Amino acid sequence: MARPRQSEESLQRRVLLVRAVAVLLALATGAGAAAIFIQYAAADGLTPMAVFSALLLCFSTSWLAWGACLGLIGLKPSRFRAPRHEGPIASRTVVIVPVCNEDPVVTFARVAAMYRSVSAATAVPVHFAILSDSRDPGIAAAEERWFARLMADTGGAGRLFYRRRSQNTGRKAGNIEDFFARSGGAYDLALILDADSLMEGDAIVEMIRRMEADPSLGLLQTLPVVVRAQSIFGRVMQFAAAFFSPVFSRGLARLQGRTGPFWGHNAMVRVEAFAAACGLPVLSGPPPFGGHILSHDYVEAALLARAGWKVRLDIDIRGSYEEAPESVVEHAKRDRRWCQGNLQHLRIIGAPGLKAWSRFVFLQGVFAYIAPVLWAGFLISVVVDHVTQPPPNYFPDPHQFFPVFPSDETAKAIGLAIGIFGLLMMPKLLTTLEALIAGRTKGFGGTWNALKSVLADFLLLSFLAPILMAYQTRSVWQVLMGRDGGWPANLRGDARLSLAEAWAASRFIVLAGAACLTIGYFLTTQILVWLLPVAVPMLLAPVAISLTSRAARPAVGRARLFTTPEELAVPAILTLHDRVLAGWQPVAVAPAEVKSLPEPELARG
Repeated sequence: MARPRQSEESLQRRVLLVRAVAVLLALATGAGAAAIFIQYAAADGLTPMAVFSALLLCFSTSWLAWGACLGLIGLKPSRFRAPRHEGPIASRTVVIVPVCNEDPVVTFARVAAMYRSVSAATAVPVHFAILSDSRDPGIAAAEERWFARLMADTGGAGRLFYRRRSQNTGRKAGNIEDFFARSGGAYDLALILDADSLMEGDAIVEMIRRMEADPSLGLLQTLPVVVRAQSIFGRVMQFAAAFFSPVFSRGLARLQGRTGPFWGHNAMVRVEAFAAACGLPVLSGPPPFGGHILSHDYVEAALLARAGWKVRLDIDIRGSYEEAPESVVEHAKRDRRWCQGNLQHLRIIGAPGLKAWSRFVFLQGVFAYIAPVLWAGFLISVVVDHVTQPPPNYFPDPHQFFPVFPSDETAKAIGLAIGIFGLLMMPKLLTTLEALIAGRTKGFGGTWNALKSVLADFLLLSFLAPILMAYQTRSVWQVLMGRDGGWPANLRGDARLSLAEAWAASRFIVLAGAACLTIGYFLTTQILVWLLPVAVPMLLAPVAISLTSRAARPAVGRARLFTTPEELAVPAILTLHDRVLAGWQPVAVAPAEVKSLPEPELARG
């Protein structure tokens, strides 16, 4: 027993060392950027506003450097091999599928596909529990009808269960907590999914074996792969997740060690540990900072770690899938909820007994939403400083076709901008190099197609970045002003927006961009050229949002832009889901149409 303990202690020491180096590098990079800015600003007289700008730049650049560190740490392939139990499976396992006003046809077809897949992977019974929080009576009635169809098609009596709560207290977290309180004693392990999750039966069995091999493992998180994206925005996000996320997630896993993440779905928990440690408090006061915790998953991971359980991210588990928003607006709606939930963590960060790393994760989550505000504040403070104390040659003359370098100070400003741009690009460039060396580009349509997709990903997301920053800044402002965003319903499938709809959703961004250019032109003409990369995308936000919500051009028999491995070799569980869905009528029903669902024809005997 001494060697495993020694190995565990050695692993913990390495994790602590990597954490310390990453934090120091990020802080040093931010401090260096601020020092260059201060040196530059001091050439014409240092002002209090310039010092304030330098502080904002320090924090913002440190955040960029932190993200770069995750990518750099994850470049090295992992030699870690998770222990797995090889004998007969003894654990009683349930797959939990929480739903709330979802399309029951598509959702229950996913359950049918996973049930058949896991039944083929193991003879050990794995139960499925569909936990409904649907409030619409028509949808609730449809769920009951289609559950009857599910039972008839699968013969899953005694293994498939459905229940609908009369009150959706605590939303998803409360739904799961209620299930554990009522039925958790019947199970050892629970796989928690979202309504749009799909998992291969082999992946579920692998997770069970890894949980059985390590009795101290309280939660095992997989890296879900985004699939089924159809719009331009959805496909670029799907490609980015498939191409870059494995490297960044590997870096995250190395940093977090046994205090890993929980993303709320596609993760397996030890029921006894979760039920004993993860009771969530109701925060005092009204929302947005009070009430039920929205981003409950990070809190539950922290509570498990506080109780001494391991929380681990294993990115090598294949067969874990999810869907993602198909438009900028749907992405912003979901991000608004995450923003409120992460800012709520300010109320929890000082809770007694939490691991230091858990507190750091909470702080990191808060900073993820504060960082865009700091960048916007930096730009505004530089403009204000320039208006009140205009130094000569502060920025190149915008009427020149190319920047000029009239002084060393201007050269430093250009160098600082290039350095910040490099922090954004370096991890992606190195990840691309890693993919070329490792041969991963084959799964993305070949080397040339993968490189084209990386370039298109960079150009499109760079253009959308100011728009997304504007949405995040508004979200933070709304929370600070006491506005509760609630838990808006997810719009799955087609999310196409007309130009008028996109304008209605983004006119505040257009107005902000116009104000930015107006100030730059009339008050600080020389700074205008530096505002163009931010202001122009904001002015064109409705066009960008509408165009990227449209369906991407299909390709027949060849790779297309943003191709992913799951498109070239369709996973078995996706094929099985399509087959189940094709046999159910109607094939797809939008939530608004569920009330008019016909009674399903139940299979006989």
